[in-house]
Amino acid sequence: MRKLVYPTFDISHLAANKLTNDILNSDRFGTYLGANPHLKVPHTHSFYHIVFFTQGAGEHVIDFVRFPVRKGMIYFMRPGQVHNWHFKTEPDGYIVNFSATFFDRLFIHTKLIDQFPVFGVDIMKHVAILSKKEQASVKEKFEAIRHELSDNKNSSALMIATLLIQIFIEVCRSMPDEKQIEGNGTKNLIQNFQLLIETHFIEIRLPREYAAMLFITPHQLNAICTEGLGMSAGEVIRNRVLLEAKRLLVNFNLPIGEIADRLNFPDHSYFVKFFKKYTALTPEAFRKSSYK
Repeated sequence: MRKLVYPTFDISHLAANKLTNDILNSDRFGTYLGANPHLKVPHTHSFYHIVFFTQGAGEHVIDFVRFPVRKGMIYFMRPGQVHNWHFKTEPDGYIVNFSATFFDRLFIHTKLIDQFPVFGVDIMKHVAILSKKEQASVKEKFEAIRHELSDNKNSSALMIATLLIQIFIEVCRSMPDEKQIEGNGTKNLIQNFQLLIETHFIEIRLPREYAAMLFITPHQLNAICTEGLGMSAGEVIRNRVLLEAKRLLVNFNLPIGEIADRLNFPDHSYFVKFFKKYTALTPEAFRKSSYK
């Protein structure tokens, strides 16, 4: 039997209206899905991805978390996240894909994106349901982006960037107020801890090593995570390792032993025990369940 391949797509792999240098594209969702049938299998992107639904029903699975699809929902995804759709009715809406260098090329630092929780590490903030008024406003901006791509006027890329930033701000304002964490310093520490994990989780697994990089004690780091995230620092690190394991396991061409090596486990059996302890499934069982 032919092995299933878990693909990673670049903007250049997609049929859609795009800027000539393949750093951004946008289209109506129905048109986009019809022109790119390969997107119906679980896949990941090397770019940022936004989808806004104006009709349709079903399910959107992002990093193995299931979300509903319905009119007025908007999704934001970072590069590297795994996702796929299951539709019960015909969907439509808008998509925008932009590369990690899109804002940098306009002399707007890409770290701007990190200010918005819709692109943060908490996946539950990547999805929002908009009111009718917000839907109309966001739809207008998506249409404006499409017109800029079609007209290709001077400074179209810069105009699109400003429209995207307006969408980010508008959606973030629509979200319920977050639980307040005492002091901006504490909130910044949590964000910095999460960013450090993203960079170092393959080789660094101990909270005390992250605490040292943040110039605080392990006890302080644990207390901050418990208060702000509802889990210990060790759990935050472990959850990131498990997420990467799941992302790799969906690729049927990667042997379990190679995944263990990539994630810096001492051997295959230790990885299997670790994965089963925290997911109740062996890596092979999880892999098979992903394609049911």
